[in-house]
Amino acid sequence: MTHNELKMLQALPLDIKIMKTELRIKEWIEHFGIDNVYVSFSGGKDSTVLANICRRLYPNIKMVFANTGQEYPETISFVLKKKKEGWDIDIVRPKIRFKDVLEKYGYPVISKEQSTFIYQYRTAKSEKTKTTRFNGNKWNRGKISEKWKYLIESDFKISANCCDILKKNPIKNYEKLTGRKPIVGTMVDESSLRISTYL
Repeated sequence: MTHNELKMLQALPLDIKIMKTELRIKEWIEHFGIDNVYVSFSGGKDSTVLANICRRLYPNIKMVFANTGQEYPETISFVLKKKKEGWDIDIVRPKIRFKDVLEKYGYPVISKEQSTFIYQYRTAKSEKTKTTRFNGNKWNRGKISEKWKYLIESDFKISANCCDILKKNPIKNYEKLTGRKPIVGTMVDESSLRISTYL
């Protein structure tokens, strides 16, 4: 897909976007089966819209909420309210606390991408990795932004591992245990990383 094709999709009327979403959900469920899928439900606006579309098609569809311990109380209340209203929601939790993740791996600063690059530069065993993180690859990608290079020498730990440990790992464990495949709702235009991943 090209940037222009993405822009055309984004410019479609809402009713067409909903129909395309419903079609994609039906295809996913026809492929895997209703008992082998789940909706990744964060309690935020995007996943709530997705959950409502899925529930309109499949009222008893499974949802999974990752309680990292860092959610707003209002989010927790909203998720528990939906569970009480009959939404089939499984709640997964991390094995360690946020505080312990920060102490062991460091703080997620700037962005996930930049935190990852700084962490990889600091912990690299190969000079090639360090050089790529400092200068970029042949496409000038994969490097620490010039304005954040001073953080390499900062006296606190930096990484984006918190998302993996607090959210992704519990979800992966759930998937391994249940065999279910996720239905996710993300806004492609929320970051350049999401755009490039989508493309």
